[in-house]
Amino acid sequence: MLEPDQWKAIFRLVGWLDRVNGRDQQEIGLRLLKLSEEVGEVSQAWIGHTGQNPRKGVTHSRADVCDELVDVMVTAAVALVSIADGNPDDMVAAKLAKIEARSMAVDA
Repeated sequence: MLEPDQWKAIFRLVGWLDRVNGRDQQEIGLRLLKLSEEVGEVSQAWIGHTGQNPRKGVTHSRADVCDELVDVMVTAAVALVSIADGNPDDMVAAKLAKIEARSMAVDA
């Protein structure tokens, strides 16, 4: 899903976090919780994009929503690399293949 250079950047981010914060159970938990925060920001951006809050109106663009979705992807990749026993790229590929196979079975 990510290109090799992108995975290298993720590994560098994990290395930086490890040097700054360590990688104990608490830190891993916080990296996982960070994902919830980022998903909340996607929700906030989408609500702002649709203007659902009449008091605030339209506050975000579609590009803002996309930017927040990328933050979710990067945060998930960092969390995955932080806890994975094995090649995270292989894990993503295997999971994506399973999801695709399920969707094809439903479509048939």
